Order: sequence, then C-alpha cells, then structure tokens
Amino acid sequence: MKADHYDAFAAGYDAENAGSLLNAWYERPAMLRLAGDVRGRKILDAGCGSGPLSAELRRLGADMTGFDGSPAMIELARRRLGDDVPLTVADLAQPLPYADDAFDDVVASLVLHYLEDWHPPLTELRRVLKPGGRLILSVNHPLVRPFFFPDEDYFAIRQFSEEYEFAGRPGTLTYWHRPLHAMTDAFTAAGFQIASVAEPAPSPDTPAELLPPRLASGERSAFVSFIFFVLEAR
Repeated sequence: MKADHYDAFAAGYDAENAGSLLNAWYERPAMLRLAGDVRGRKILDAGCGSGPLSAELRRLGADMTGFDGSPAMIELARRRLGDDVPLTVADLAQPLPYADDAFDDVVASLVLHYLEDWHPPLTELRRVLKPGGRLILSVNHPLVRPFFFPDEDYFAIRQFSEEYEFAGRPGTLTYWHRPLHAMTDAFTAAGFQIASVAEPAPSPDTPAELLPPRLASGERSAFVSFIFFVLEAR
C-alpha cells in the first residue's frame, strides 16, 4: 500500500487517532514511555502521519523533524505543528532526504508493517542515526493475525487487508504479516542491536469506558495488539 492511499481518508484517520483506545491511550503513550527523557534530542518521526506523536515529543523538549508519504497527512501535520518542525513528503521505501548521522533518535509509529521488504527502510534509518542512536518503533503484533485466522501460516510473510471506519469514513489498510524471527533478523541485518521489546498495557489514565470489559474489570492487565522495539544503531 502506498502511503498516499491515506489521502482518501486522512481527516477521518486523524480524528480517530486523536481519541481512540489503540492510538491515544495505548500505542502513543507506550512510544513516549520508551522514548524517555528526550529534552534536546534531535528526533526524526518516520511516517509521522498527521503529527500527534511529534507534537507530544516536542512538548517534552525534543527537536523534531518528520516525513510521511501522504501529502494530505503532511498538510494536517503542518496545521498541528506549525512552521518550526521541518516536514517533508517522502517514501520510507526510498532513500531519505537527510544527511548521515543526523538524528539522535528515530521514531516509527505503526509504519513498517505496511512494507514487504524491511531491509531498505531499516538501512536508511540506520544511516541517518548517529552511532548509538535509537530507533523506537511499533508494528502489528505477529500473534494477532494467526489468533483470528489460525489456518494461515504464521511463518509466512504475507499480505492482508482490513476494512475500517475512521470517524465514520470507510478506509482500507493493507499490511504485511511477518513472524517475530523475521522482524528481529531484519533489525540485526540492518545494523541494529535490540535493546528492548515491549508488550505494554494501556495507559493507566485510559477512560474505563474505552477498555475491553476484561481489562475494565481487572481480570486482565493487557491485550495483544502491537509490539514495540527499541533498537540501538551499532
């Protein structure tokens, strides 16, 4: 799926992203926790979408730069972030318009699972990171797809699509399932060392009405949705 596919439902996606359980109360808080103290750090938001993660990281003191393949998403990000955050339309599957060793950290929030081949984008993200810099990323958890479709081959890298409604507007997203070992092999082949793997619970501040019943009752502490990695550039 090309990132400009988002142009058709960018505004609806942005509205959904602002308050949904999975984005606002689960994925974004987890990315911020993994990033930690970002004051003064130069951070590239790879696949920044409409800019909500960049906005939070800037609020915490980071010096942000962002890109996305969707012109409509970049326009929304410009409205959110103003003129002091450099934003570019760029394709993660192509060479990036940044110098070597330009950033202390890269964040890639729910981006890589749209791509079949991870080696070129990971190699580019490694290139623009300073030695010892971090790539903090989230992707679909590899156990979700086989849980709902047990007849599918967990170990096969395969494409699939899902239908959604974003603030009442329909949208189709196309992903690539890959097993955990294919993820970690791609990380190390691109020159990263895995520093952390996280399967977090939703934010403790999540409104109770948004939680699945078994979490709201205290029976369960978390659910499987995304998986998070902190990688260090070697």
